[in-house]
Amino acid sequence: MTVLEPRDTGVADAPGQAQQHDPATDTVLSRPHRALSVGIVSVVLLIAFEATAVGTAMPVAARELDGVPLYAFAFSGYFTTSLFGMVLAGQWSDRRGPLGALTTGIGAFAAGLLLAGTAGAMWVFILGRAVQGLGGGLVIVALYVVVGRAYPERLRPAIMAAFAAGWVVPSIVGPLASGAVTEHLGWRWVFVGIPVLVVFPLALALPQIRRRASGPVGGAQEGGARPSFDARRIRLALGISLGAGLLQYAAQDLRWASLPPGLAGAVLLVPAVRGLLPRGTYRAVRGLPSVVLLRGVAAGSFIAAESFVPLMLVTQRGLSPTLAGFSLAAGGATWALGSWVQSRPRVAPYRERLMTLGMVLVAAAIAAAPSVLVHAVPVWTVAVAWGFGCFGMGLVIASTSVLLLRLSAPEEAGANSAALQISDALSNVLLLAVGGAAFAALGGGTVARTTATASGSTSHPAAFAAVFLPMAGVALLGAWVTRRVHAGTR
Repeated sequence: MTVLEPRDTGVADAPGQAQQHDPATDTVLSRPHRALSVGIVSVVLLIAFEATAVGTAMPVAARELDGVPLYAFAFSGYFTTSLFGMVLAGQWSDRRGPLGALTTGIGAFAAGLLLAGTAGAMWVFILGRAVQGLGGGLVIVALYVVVGRAYPERLRPAIMAAFAAGWVVPSIVGPLASGAVTEHLGWRWVFVGIPVLVVFPLALALPQIRRRASGPVGGAQEGGARPSFDARRIRLALGISLGAGLLQYAAQDLRWASLPPGLAGAVLLVPAVRGLLPRGTYRAVRGLPSVVLLRGVAAGSFIAAESFVPLMLVTQRGLSPTLAGFSLAAGGATWALGSWVQSRPRVAPYRERLMTLGMVLVAAAIAAAPSVLVHAVPVWTVAVAWGFGCFGMGLVIASTSVLLLRLSAPEEAGANSAALQISDALSNVLLLAVGGAAFAALGGGTVARTTATASGSTSHPAAFAAVFLPMAGVALLGAWVTRRVHAGTR
């Protein structure tokens, strides 16, 4: 994107005349961008708070609704509909602008929260989570398109860093606040209290989006025919959502009876993924395909490993669930720090090297985590290692977002942003499934029946090593992929 610089006439402004704004001195909080930046970061902040708070309230909700056997579907329902929402938002944003997708997504997100918070039965709760997931998928992709349209290229790293910073406070405060609300007011308030808060960011952001980022890029003029949706991509979106749902259903009950739905899910999922991701993604073709692949490799390996850290600390080292959770709390701050570092203009020429460093740090953190299985190793080792790993993730995740927008033509920003999010989400699910299978195969499944003490655990330490070490290898593969993202940048 070319930023037009003001011409220096050498003449000072006349007294009382408004000074022309110099784009070269812009920041994301300069007057032209302030309302939009505060508004969209506030949206991210609310989504982050909900994501970190709901996990605390969910067990209580499932118990009160007599839905513990359906507990996993409250998460998978969100995921499967969010995949469809991502693709739909990409289509919608490219053809008609991101405003409609964003407002519809926020509305669906709020409606899903209200439906879940007022549910009288578990199936209604799961339905609310599904509606919420559809909204979340619409919002996240639409926000990427807004960034691509409303901010010059040199400011995009900074707004992506602000998105990452929006997760810091919720990652620390969210579980504590949710626990207090659940204990004193009830779990329903964790869900029904958030929709009221969306009014503020909407009031700030929507007028700016309407003025600066609405409408199709290169589309028909006003009064002309509106660009239609790509029916093939919509069908692929349905296929990827249904396929992911069937695979998750099969993975939750590893019996022979689960094989048919698992195979059906794979049959639907594979062609859908091939059709929705850039050609050459899984061959790490240089440029955009490698950027999309790197996002999945980084997110999948890190999240799959992180999911087992609290369980390892509780069952192998006897920490309480609260202390185990706090071992990861500093990671929110270091993640934001990494995002801030990549946003500095002086490091922009070294972005690919920073991403390589980031993936090496991620791999090292994952590989170091199971060292606490040796009781002579201090427990705080995990917290330190994970802080470095989160710093690496901050470097990588924000950079993939910046590179994706740089490599995308304006009319393709929505579809490519959807591909980035699909790679992220699917890798999480697939690598979690692989890690979970290895964990169960080596006796990890018995931890579900243990107490939260090291002496009460009957799981074999090798079960945890079987998760962390392969994920460290996947992260090292990501370090190689970072060397292939630069081709074709402009």
